[in-house]
Amino acid sequence: MRRLGRGRRGPGLLGTMARTAVIAGTATAVSGTVAAGQEAAARDRAELHARRAADVGAASAAQPPAPQSVDEMLDRLTRLGELRAAGILAEEEFAAQKARIVGA
Repeated sequence: MRRLGRGRRGPGLLGTMARTAVIAGTATAVSGTVAAGQEAAARDRAELHARRAADVGAASAAQPPAPQSVDEMLDRLTRLGELRAAGILAEEEFAAQKARIVGA
């Protein structure tokens, strides 16, 4: 027996479809926003890397071609290795600067 005024239980087919559409639309909007944020962060990292590489190039151009002592040479090679390990210097840049420091 059905009581008057009570109706079906739950949202029904149309309500379920509407809820699914809202959830899917929200997920799409959120994923688009996240992707845009990740792209912006990647661009910022690339610009920072380019600026650091330019700064390293300018700084290395101002340095004297060969160090005066073995300790100074080891310090420069150590700093150069740290820049390469951090990803600031490419392998070719590292090799060129190393040759310049060693004097070869």
